Amino acid sequence: MTGRQWKPILPRAMNRLQALSAFFVAVLGVLSACDQDRETTIRFWAFGREGEVVQEQVARFELENPGVHVELQQIPWSAAHEKLLTAFVGRSTPDVTQLGNTWISELAALDALEPLDPWISSSDVVRATDYFEGIWETNVLDGTVLGIPWYVDTRVLFYRSDILKSAGFDSVPSNWDGWLEAMHAVKRVVGPEKYAILLPVNEWPPPVILGLQAGSTLLDADGASGRFSSPEFRAALSFYLELFREGLAPPVRNNDVANLYQEFARGYFSMYITGPWNLGEFRRRMPPELQDAWATAPMPGPTGPGVSLAGGSSLVLFRRSEKKRAAWRLIEFLSRTEEQVAFYELVGNLPSRRQAWADSALAKDEKLAAFAEQLDRAVTTPKIPEWELITTRIQERVESVVNGSADLDSAIVALDRDVWRILEKRRWLLTHRQPSVTGGSR
Repeated sequence: MTGRQWKPILPRAMNRLQALSAFFVAVLGVLSACDQDRETTIRFWAFGREGEVVQEQVARFELENPGVHVELQQIPWSAAHEKLLTAFVGRSTPDVTQLGNTWISELAALDALEPLDPWISSSDVVRATDYFEGIWETNVLDGTVLGIPWYVDTRVLFYRSDILKSAGFDSVPSNWDGWLEAMHAVKRVVGPEKYAILLPVNEWPPPVILGLQAGSTLLDADGASGRFSSPEFRAALSFYLELFREGLAPPVRNNDVANLYQEFARGYFSMYITGPWNLGEFRRRMPPELQDAWATAPMPGPTGPGVSLAGGSSLVLFRRSEKKRAAWRLIEFLSRTEEQVAFYELVGNLPSRRQAWADSALAKDEKLAAFAEQLDRAVTTPKIPEWELITTRIQERVESVVNGSADLDSAIVALDRDVWRILEKRRWLLTHRQPSVTGGSR
């Protein structure tokens, strides 16, 4: 080969070497990317006490899923709502988060949540039939599932069984007439300075529960205006107000009762509508000699066992997450029956899966039986972002009747007027935009 022939070959050889080098670099990049895929970090936000105790479960999840790391952030409940909205605006939402059921419609209106139906359809763990129907429904907007119930709550009646027995009743009657009769009997036993039931006038759940029991829809079908002037809600509110007029309930706010548990122990009131978070409190704070003197009962209804509120927290995925597959595996893990039971043992929150209630620790607890029964009759409140604003108006208008500054008719007319104003923007959106889920448009 002459020099003239060799010189043009050298650049071509160098080009081939450069091409091969670039090829191997590309291959190494792909392999590195695969390694990164195997090492996945998902961000999980949990609130309050739940955020403290779930770390134990997260550790088990990581052991079962090598290469998947969970970055858990515990957030106080008082800061959770603002932090979620700030994260959405700042495009820094986590992959998965705990979400109060009443917040789902608000995040759905922002189009922030991942629809879960495709994930559920291929899951061996999560099935709608495994959950309490009313609780599951709180996560469904316009037929789309947006959350998986993590733990549940509902309201039942806590009562002094010893006082009720001395009044001639072995248990709480299941209908309003019998319940009213029992409360009158208790009042006769405890005397004029004590009461049959505590219904703090600044708490909206009791009148709303009674309204739902009476058949009130609270709002119209579109969630665009109030229906508090309806005969159903009016009848429920009349029953509620009768308890104050007849001296069965004291016209006080919850901060007027210095120590709820001491007052219950001394018989200042014999019944109280509350949720599962108080089971542990009553067990810790009631005197030892009264531990067998209180019990729980499902809510009485107009003609038989009544409905109550469907509450609790769910687990959701965010649309912006790039780690949805790993995040969904975390949701599935926390949804397993054995993990639901473990979570109950850690923090006392009631399991959302029916199978978990067959566990001996739950099945043998007599005070949990009322909750198990009530969860089968738990119903959702209107699934719109404005609902929390509306509950404030309900409380204010109902309290005005109890304290005598308004009569029943003017109060419910004013409540419908308040709700009409609150829902003005929603009506405009329903008129001008095509909604994709209840509570928002896309």
